[in-house]
Amino acid sequence: METLNSIVGAVNAVVWGPLMLVLILGVGLFLQVGLKLMPILRIGTGFSLLFKGRSPEDGEGQITPFNALMTALSATIGTGNIAGVATAVFLGGPGALFWMWITALVGMATKYSEAVCAVKFREQDSQGNFVGGPMYYIKNGLGENWKWLGVAFALFGSIAAFGIGNGVQANGVAQVLETNFGFNPSITGVVLMVLTGAVVLGGITRIGAVAGALVPFMALSYIAAGLIVLLINADQLGSALGQVFTHAFTPSAAEGGFAGAAVWAAIRFGVARGVFSNEAGLGSAPIAHAAAETKGPVNQGLIAMLGTFIDTIIVCSITGLAIIASGVWTSGESGAALTSLAFETSLPGFGGYLIAIALSIFAFTTILGWSYYGEKCVGYLLGAKVLIGYRILWIVAIYFGATADLGFIWLLADTLNAMMAIPNLIALILLSPVVFAVTKEFFATKGQSEERTSRSPQ
Repeated sequence: METLNSIVGAVNAVVWGPLMLVLILGVGLFLQVGLKLMPILRIGTGFSLLFKGRSPEDGEGQITPFNALMTALSATIGTGNIAGVATAVFLGGPGALFWMWITALVGMATKYSEAVCAVKFREQDSQGNFVGGPMYYIKNGLGENWKWLGVAFALFGSIAAFGIGNGVQANGVAQVLETNFGFNPSITGVVLMVLTGAVVLGGITRIGAVAGALVPFMALSYIAAGLIVLLINADQLGSALGQVFTHAFTPSAAEGGFAGAAVWAAIRFGVARGVFSNEAGLGSAPIAHAAAETKGPVNQGLIAMLGTFIDTIIVCSITGLAIIASGVWTSGESGAALTSLAFETSLPGFGGYLIAIALSIFAFTTILGWSYYGEKCVGYLLGAKVLIGYRILWIVAIYFGATADLGFIWLLADTLNAMMAIPNLIALILLSPVVFAVTKEFFATKGQSEERTSRSPQ
């Protein structure tokens, strides 16, 4: 077992190492330049589409564009926004937050392109449901010679889902509730099984509906609490922002329990935790966006890219600035404990419990989102007939995740999670001419339509 653990650990160091981070950033930058910064310049357009509501002109699908985004966000807004940001600041200093922002800005182009490809190359399964994602845009966009690459993605995703999206999340909920409230992990496991079963057995329609209700509530609640923490530390906010920009390009000196960090550490951990949080480039979110009722690929792409913006530019920034402004980033604590300390310091007797509850809800919604991702990967490999059995297996696995030691499982799942990105990024590069072409055509047609409307008599 030690040998296997060492092998997987070595592979993990490579797939989450500098080369992978450069590849993810490089592909995102390439797409952002190719799109002429459209994802950044059209953020307002994305939000207007998101809140427009359903229209008779919307295309076929199982869920609304809004619920597709909420399903994707249910899987991304999670422990990475609380524990991941804190770990990045602990290891890379305040400058790591700046590089998380950079990751998000280029990642918006990646997420946009993923959704465009997901909708353009989606298909219907034997049950009449729309399915899509990297495995389908590899098969339908690149042809039979590349089909093996789609199989590789689906294989990595189906296994990784049980770790990153199931066992690790259930274990995190069980631990945080036991530590803060004394709940027995076995009871937590059973409750999670019941709650998850009530949702996932209903398929993407029910997952989307629950995500559409729960994700906005939990995200807005966390943002509101974080803004209160920042307001309490308003006199330190300017200094905190100054440290973020300064230490993005200059080393952070050792201070208190902080060991100091070079600029490379700020870049490495900022980018790594940014990708872990918003999942841009990993290929998971387009699986949800493929099920949306949408007019076309570009419409859903404009909505999909908001996921990266909301997750990192808004939610992660709240966490990072709260940690830095409250002064606890030099305490020596790391992970969720550091975020908890920041909130507890500013909101004594309440802040720590708030983070515990937030982590629990975030982890639960991640279980829901990843259940769909894993299901579609398995469905691609084995067909729609296995989906009910898969959902039952998913529910049962939650109990074992909540009560077991997941050291090796976490390492294996984390490794496979990163390996999902490789086939996806290759596909995005090869399909980039398609993305650029449909985007150019969409905005050219939209511009002509707006011009005709402005000239029409009132």
